[in-house]
Amino acid sequence: MSNQLFHENLNVVNAGLKLFADTLAEQDVPVAHVSWRPPAGGNKEIARILDRYENRINAANDKVLQIYNDGQPVLIGVKEAHTVLEGLDEKTIFHAGPPVRWEQMCGSMQGAILGAARFEGLSDNDDQTIAMVKNGEIKLSPNHHHSAVGPMTGMITYHMPIFVVKNEKFGNMAYCAINEGLGKVLRFGANDKEVIDRLLWFRDSLGPILDKAIQASGGINLKVIIAQALTMGDELHQRNIAASSLFTRKICPLIAALSDVSDADKAKAIQFICGNDQFFLNLAMASAKSITDPAHGIQESSIVTVMCRNGTDFGVKVAATGEEWFVSQANMPEGLYFPGYGPEDANRDMGDSAILEVIGLGGVAMAASPAVVRFVGAGSQDDAVRYTQSMGSISHGHSTQFLLATMNFDGTPLGIDIRKVIENDIVPVINTGIAHRLPGVGQIGAGVVKAPHACFEQALAAFAKTLKD
Repeated sequence: MSNQLFHENLNVVNAGLKLFADTLAEQDVPVAHVSWRPPAGGNKEIARILDRYENRINAANDKVLQIYNDGQPVLIGVKEAHTVLEGLDEKTIFHAGPPVRWEQMCGSMQGAILGAARFEGLSDNDDQTIAMVKNGEIKLSPNHHHSAVGPMTGMITYHMPIFVVKNEKFGNMAYCAINEGLGKVLRFGANDKEVIDRLLWFRDSLGPILDKAIQASGGINLKVIIAQALTMGDELHQRNIAASSLFTRKICPLIAALSDVSDADKAKAIQFICGNDQFFLNLAMASAKSITDPAHGIQESSIVTVMCRNGTDFGVKVAATGEEWFVSQANMPEGLYFPGYGPEDANRDMGDSAILEVIGLGGVAMAASPAVVRFVGAGSQDDAVRYTQSMGSISHGHSTQFLLATMNFDGTPLGIDIRKVIENDIVPVINTGIAHRLPGVGQIGAGVVKAPHACFEQALAAFAKTLKD
């Protein structure tokens, strides 16, 4: 009977070391590899602690998941940043990602800092700006320290108009700058006259117009738009066409009805909004930030509340550890490049936009968006479904509002659990734009990137230390 096994076709399931599966695959043996690691990555002491407190951790995670599902982000205005953001003075610039010094910044981030300083009139030339940053006269601070977020370089300065989003369920606010569109834009490190002139128009015209229209609306529920757009083919990170169109339907009639704005100014604002397929991205990000912030400080919860990148480092925060950062080097994205560019031109991953994956959108919801799969070079629709399913294996539960039409209207995976990330050896996947490594060039492609494993190892060790009787 035992000899019969050697005469039959084998279908192998391999758990653990992937080398065995690769060797079998090279010999055309059907093999399914199961990624597995021992609990807590093999750290017996941490594993013992996590096992002891498992029920309490799960209960705390249920609470965070409820906070995420209950959040109701509503757009209530557009204001100059200094009027609503604490800690922002005329010589402070907020940026994406965890804290980073000038000397460690990538070229795109440095280029954006120079452009932001020029927009604010802080210095006469770039050399002077650099000297002011290095001596501390111009201060830098992460957006996430101020309930704010920003895509790619994520610049927010004193006079920039920013979206104000209120979580109506919990009463907290979140903020994000207005999306600049594609091409040469500050968020990708471009900083020439075209970029500055656009920002000045945002400050002097578009921002005030948007604010008046939003006030006339009485507030716009952004979660409703996100949920609807998800069923229309957006995943809300790289593809925002449906969400931007839905928002346009709401805001443009309100702009057109403004009686104290010239027809020319209204027409320019409407044309810009309608011509920017990524307009809603920043609104989705502010929504996500407003949803996750109430979970900071929930004791015994191992759910991720922040993921972000600054072009050099990747940072993570966890509910139970509050404002503590867990940081390691950001990874290089993989994807498709615009003509004339390739991986050698790319910068490490960048931006606060990974907050979208934290609430179950972006790469986590890849199955919702067949169109974006090809755009970011993620393979086939079947691959997209597998991305979403793998994110389910590291999540505590599912969204009750963000539903996937392509997966029988299951909710998107929600509540990235650092325990499961380590135990399953699966890190979050993030949809992302690809920036040039040099300042002033801008976006050169789009793709996907995986969060670095080390952040979650650090987070799990720190989390274990918070568990006490």
